[in-house]
Amino acid sequence: MLRIAMIAHDGKKADLVSFLLHNKELFRSSQLIATATTGSFLEKAGFKVTKVLSGPSGGDAQIGAKVANGEVDFVFFFRDPLGKHPHEPDVQMLMRLCDVHNIPLATNPASAEFLLKGMIADEHTDI
Repeated sequence: MLRIAMIAHDGKKADLVSFLLHNKELFRSSQLIATATTGSFLEKAGFKVTKVLSGPSGGDAQIGAKVANGEVDFVFFFRDPLGKHPHEPDVQMLMRLCDVHNIPLATNPASAEFLLKGMIADEHTDI
């Protein structure tokens, strides 16, 4: 079972929910982990989610710790590059940890679509 972290800044939560709903069958068999507010949006859309704290309260750091401990396989973090975020250091830390631990990270719908296609292709590849 894939363990996928889901995070979205406030201005991008609707985009993330829409992306998941469009691909719901692929995500229903995965373990979804989300920051609190994003997780609430996903639950309202019908997804089962394990929630951590909200991003500004340390949720990004909690997901970063899960990445560092090998507890996350993919991160979907729909970022709002035009907004101000008081927890930006935690966001940067999470992105750095994804790079350090070679965890795929999608930060917008276009990169998420490509990551999803790679996930599907990997399921159908005999290794």
